[in-house]
Formats: sequence, structure tokens, C-alpha cells
Amino acid sequence: MDEKTARKRIWGWYFFDWASQPYNTLLLTFIFGPYVKEILEDGAAAQTAWGIGVGLAGLVIAILAPILGAIADSSGSRMRWIWLFSLLYVIGSAGIWIAAPDDFNLVLVLVFFAIGLIGMEFATIFTNSMLPDLGPPEVLGRISGNGWAFGYVGGLIALVIMLVFFAESAAGTTFVGLTPPFGLDPEAREGTRFVGPLTAIWFVVFMIPFFLFVRDPRPVKPVAGAVKNALRELGGTIRTLPQHPSLFAYLGSSMFYRDALNGMYTFGGLYAAGVLGWSAVDVGIFGILAIITGAIFAWLGGRADSAFGPKPVLTVAILVLTAVAICIVFISRDSVFGVAVTEGSRLPDIAFYVLGALIGAAGGVLQSASRTMMVRQANPERMTEAFGLYALAGKSTSWLAPLLIGFVTLASESQQIGVSPLIFLFLIGLLLLRWVKPDGDRAEAWSKDTSPLS
Repeated sequence: MDEKTARKRIWGWYFFDWASQPYNTLLLTFIFGPYVKEILEDGAAAQTAWGIGVGLAGLVIAILAPILGAIADSSGSRMRWIWLFSLLYVIGSAGIWIAAPDDFNLVLVLVFFAIGLIGMEFATIFTNSMLPDLGPPEVLGRISGNGWAFGYVGGLIALVIMLVFFAESAAGTTFVGLTPPFGLDPEAREGTRFVGPLTAIWFVVFMIPFFLFVRDPRPVKPVAGAVKNALRELGGTIRTLPQHPSLFAYLGSSMFYRDALNGMYTFGGLYAAGVLGWSAVDVGIFGILAIITGAIFAWLGGRADSAFGPKPVLTVAILVLTAVAICIVFISRDSVFGVAVTEGSRLPDIAFYVLGALIGAAGGVLQSASRTMMVRQANPERMTEAFGLYALAGKSTSWLAPLLIGFVTLASESQQIGVSPLIFLFLIGLLLLRWVKPDGDRAEAWSKDTSPLS
């Protein structure tokens, strides 16, 4: 492959992060999540319903992810799966439009949201597995970091578009005083609900470079003949995981710290809306700050990853996020770290803005370094299966943070206490990371092993 073609392939791969990021930014965290809270009025009830809905979608992803990854490796096909799950992404995100305030069907809204989330997560498995094909090992950390940073910039631009032109406040205008365009009715919250169609359109437009420039590196074999072999090889892989302690420990570690991070992203907007009384516009501005720091530090983290390896980068990021999780519990409208504030004080808002910047920075670094660490732990010949297991590790407990937050919130009737499980999930992930080798088990074990991991 010549240099120009390789560069196009890398940039095409970057565009998946750019195209898919608005699902996290606009729907999961900063626009649609707080809108659900506003419609349901009760912050604790919204946090409970959102947690259970996202958790159930994660359960579906956990069951199917490694199976689909194994099939893709056996057939040599990843692009056809990306096409399929891109379709689910578009259908699910566009369906968010139905969330009208005067006829709000929570179950149907969550079904559409889950369809889109499943599409995004499965497409991500297959695109992540392409990372080792983009360059030599010593530059993969930088490529991964650049991809995350590029994705954050895309999410930032999409969020600014929503805030400036569409997401209306109670007054019926956006935060710059504009009425939503295209005849969208502010009273029916059509501007805010347009977040779903906008996310779908954004994805369709910006996936074009990906599909133009990215190709499967191996010849595609018939899927039908690959299913039986894939399931057999996946079973062998899972049985032999204990023989590869570094990979086993990393899957366990990432299972907990990624779940905690996703919980932080999922409930950050809901928390700010319910505890601090922020509007969707306030949460959106908070999101802009978090995304800017995320883009900058994902880029910097990618360079640190290439220089020092992903393990120390992951360790620092988890420590920062643990500290943030502790701080969140002690910030409310009435007090900051136990010190009462006067009515109308902006100190709680400023403190939460600072925490948001730290979440963005450490979260961007964590996600970028996580996928390069997975590349170091996995067998190059079974990379999609490995990322399927990686998704399984993340999603097998993806229900844990949302459901823990949901049920602790329900039991305590407090959004502040409700987010406390995140602290313990980060700490478990940090503890398990101690047993992860920087370059995995491959040097001493894989060359001798005849299992599907070898």
C-alpha cells in the first residue's frame, strides 16, 4: 500500500469517530438525556428509567458482541457488518423524534434509543478492530489518540449546532435567542427533538469518507460457512482465557473502569439537571467545555501512549476519574464539599464545570489508550474477536453502573448518593490493572499455544 493510500485509509478510519460521536454527545449525555429528565419532571425517576433502559441495551450488546466478532474474523468480513449496524444507528437515532412532550411514550422512546445504541456499539467493535492494520505498533497510540480527538471535535461542532440553532429553552428560543429553523414548533419542543434526526443525518454524511477509503484487509469469505467455525473458535478462546493472565486481567479491569466512565457520561447531564437545576442549554455549555478538554487531551494522551505505552496513561486517567467521582457526590446547589453556599451562588456551577473539564480530559485519554492496550493484548489474527470480547467485557457489566445508580438513587431518593457506585467501579478497575503486562502475554505464551488465541 503506497503512502497516499495509507493516509487516506487512516483519515477514513478517523471519520467513523467523527460521524458516530454525536450519539454519545447529543443523545446519551448533553441534550436528549436532560430533555427526558425535563419531560418526566422528577430527576430521580428519570435517572432510574434511563439507567434501566441503557442497562438492558448493554445486556444485548454483551451477549452478541463476541459472537459477531468471531464470525467477522472467520469470514474476513468487517465492512458488511459496519453497513448493517450503521443502518441501526440511523434508524434508532432518527426515531428519537417521536419524544413529544404532550404524548411522551417512555418505553417506545427507549426502544428507539436502544436500537441506535446497539448499532453504534457494534459498528465500533468492527472499526476498532481495524486499528492494527493502520500502521506499525509504535504509532498506533498516536493514531488512536488522533481518532478520538477528531471524534471529539465532530461532537463539539454537532453540539454547538444544536445549542445555537435548535435546542430551545422554556422561552422558545435557543441560548443565542434564535427560533428553531425549518418551521420547528418550540411549544412541541421540536427543536430539541430534532437532535435525533440531526444525529442520523450527521452520521450518514460523515460516514461517506469511511466507506470510500476503508477496506477489509483480507479476502471476504462466505459468512454462512464461517458461523460454525466462529462459534467453535470463540468457545475455545473463552476456555483458554485463564491461560493468558494479562489479557484476562485487562478484560476484567476495563470491564469495571469503562462501565464507570460510561455511567459518568450517561448520568452527567441528568445529574446536573436534577441536582443543580441546569437547563438543557446549561448542560450543553458544560458539554462544550468537556468536549474541548477531551479533544485536547485525547491528542496529548495519544502521544504519551506512543512514548510510554498505554498502561501508565490508563493508570493516571483512572486516578483522575476516581477523584472526580468522589467530588461529584459532594457538590449540590446548597453546598460544595460540605460547605454551605448562599442562595444564588455560582460556586456549585463553577465546581461542576471544573469537574466536567476533568471528565472530558481523562475520559478522552482513557478511551484512546484502552483500545491501543487491547491491540497489545490481542492476537493479531483474531483482532475482531478480541474487540468483541473487549465489548463483552465492557457490556457484560454495562448494566451494572446504570442499574446500581438507578437502584441506589431509588433507595436513597438522592441523585447525589445515587452516583456513588462509580467510585468503587473505578477502584476495582485500577486494582485489576496491576496484573496487566504492557505488551500482553504474546511473547511467552502465544507462540506455544494452539488455542484460538494463538
